[in-house]
Amino acid sequence: MLRSFTIHDWPRPCWRFEITMGTDSKLDRIDLRILCQLQKRGRITNVELADAVGLSPSPCLIRVKRLEKAGYIVGYGARIQLEKLGDIQIVFTEVTLADHRREDFIRFVDAIRDVDEIVECHLASGGYDYLLKFVTRSVSHYQSIIEGLLERDIGIEKYFSFVIIKSPFVKTHYPLETLFPPQG
Repeated sequence: MLRSFTIHDWPRPCWRFEITMGTDSKLDRIDLRILCQLQKRGRITNVELADAVGLSPSPCLIRVKRLEKAGYIVGYGARIQLEKLGDIQIVFTEVTLADHRREDFIRFVDAIRDVDEIVECHLASGGYDYLLKFVTRSVSHYQSIIEGLLERDIGIEKYFSFVIIKSPFVKTHYPLETLFPPQG
């Protein structure tokens, strides 16, 4: 359910509508502003967050706890600058499976889920089945992981690797304002 709001007191409003949250509760414009703030500044104090969204600290904390309980906020974490720790190699890999039954997809995902170096797995439409993101020590480290997966016979028909030379930018937050523009 969408409902427009008019907000004049915010310099750059993040949200202007209301959506259903769970069964009984609603996610209103203030909840959505809280999400905008927290995804960009996870270590923000409750007092700073309350000020940013126009609430007093106690109601703000209640809303944050409600958002956590409802599953909108699934965790908080630090962003690590891996290059400061040492050399790494990022590789994106397109994987095509030999067969396309439900159990083939399940078997593949179950087999790769515990590979620490695979940090993302996406089922995709188009010319391949999965897009994987590997973070490894080197290209040879990546190659040994791929060879190990092929030896396990988990249904990989073919794969294509894309070694990343440089990442000019990596955004760590979702474009909430673009994904959910103000209504009205």
